[in-house]
Amino acid sequence: MMNEKLRTEAADHLFAAILELRDREECYNFFEDLCTVNELMSLSQRFEVASMLRDHETYLKIAEKTGASTATISRVRRSLIYGNDGYDMLLGRIEEKEKNNNTQSD
Repeated sequence: MMNEKLRTEAADHLFAAILELRDREECYNFFEDLCTVNELMSLSQRFEVASMLRDHETYLKIAEKTGASTATISRVRRSLIYGNDGYDMLLGRIEEKEKNNNTQSD
């Protein structure tokens, strides 16, 4: 269950806007305006860490590849285990899409 403190009218407005993005280029344009470079790099780093944790990579390999600290890796791991399954939901969809694309190109 999402933290109720996050469920605000402003957050609803932001998420509604994100859901209107049509492609990767629009995502880049919007998030570049919305976030600082460091914020966007932190978000993308956490997503990469989650993906690698799901693939059972070691903390050492994850830290080497992403530059994430062990604290960040641990925080993402806690989210994967005790969170709202957001990472798993999206990473599962991405894996399924890639699997379908590979099947179609065979």
